[in-house]
Amino acid sequence: MEPILLYLLIINLLTLFIWGYDKQMAKKNSQRISEIRLFLLVFFGGLLGGILGILLFRHKISKLIFLLKFCVVGLLHLILLRFVLRILWN
Repeated sequence: MEPILLYLLIINLLTLFIWGYDKQMAKKNSQRISEIRLFLLVFFGGLLGGILGILLFRHKISKLIFLLKFCVVGLLHLILLRFVLRILWN
């Protein structure tokens, strides 16, 4: 498997796990994962994991500002990914 694909698989699984963990912590009114950390995971490759986390756990789905920020970070991730892939495969 290509190293970049392995990295994306791992970061997306990690992002999905952390999204689920944060949802459980929200239900318990316990210590939460900061939004900036969630966004950093998305920016550095966990976009699909974040999308699945939002949909599967229905986490942060009613927070419009969060969803807008998520879309901006996701778009930045896609731009970064395109840049990295262009460098690696040219």
